[in-house]
Amino acid sequence: MVSAGEFTGLPGGIAVSRLCVYDWPAADGVRGGTPHLHLACSEAYVVTGGRGAVQTLTTRGYEVTPLAPGTVAWFTPGTVHRLVNEDDLRITVLMQNSGLPEAGDAVLTLPPEYLTDPETYAAATTIPADAPEEEQARAARARRDLALEGYRALCEASGPEPLAAFHRAAAALVRPRLDEWRERWRRGAEAAATATEEQLDRLGRGDVSHLAEAVVRAEQPSVQGKFGMCGRLDVYRQGMLDVYRQES
Repeated sequence: MVSAGEFTGLPGGIAVSRLCVYDWPAADGVRGGTPHLHLACSEAYVVTGGRGAVQTLTTRGYEVTPLAPGTVAWFTPGTVHRLVNEDDLRITVLMQNSGLPEAGDAVLTLPPEYLTDPETYAAATTIPADAPEEEQARAARARRDLALEGYRALCEASGPEPLAAFHRAAAALVRPRLDEWRERWRRGAEAAATATEEQLDRLGRGDVSHLAEAVVRAEQPSVQGKFGMCGRLDVYRQGMLDVYRQES
């Protein structure tokens, strides 16, 4: 049981990162990131600079949402999304479940032959962490372009089956990691909700002892300029990898 003062992660068990969206042009002339979806997490964009859009594909169809400073846009699991950079697009990303979208809950829209098993998928998507920056950039751009091949096929498909097939393949790819994800949820979002429940119960009893346990925290990014799915990322440790001060 989580005590009322024990959870000290970011509010609601979320995580944040700062994103500078890729400006690499793709085959269709559009500059931007790698299309993908999340299976268990919602994600939100708070636009802090520049202009662009997010293209989305769901069972309801294809949409384009403009992004400008001050825009807050969000979407639920199952939304295939592609960020478009029209003019130096910069975003603060809010991620459900302690940053799980950047810790495994993402499947790129690769062509079906790359979605057959985790090993094949990893070979097409992994960016070597110890490689020179130029090599990492080439790998990130290559996987972006490969994902765009599958994305275009999904957007141009007639009928619901191609998207449904991608959903099934994505779920199969992540299934081996679900126990790990569940533990992250328990130590993050569930723990945050449990702490709030206890705080409300205490206040209802006139017990304010948890207020004496207040803490203040601040931090700078632990990693800067990481090659992510949609652009260069500044990653914050708190909430993403250090929920409860434990490694996931």
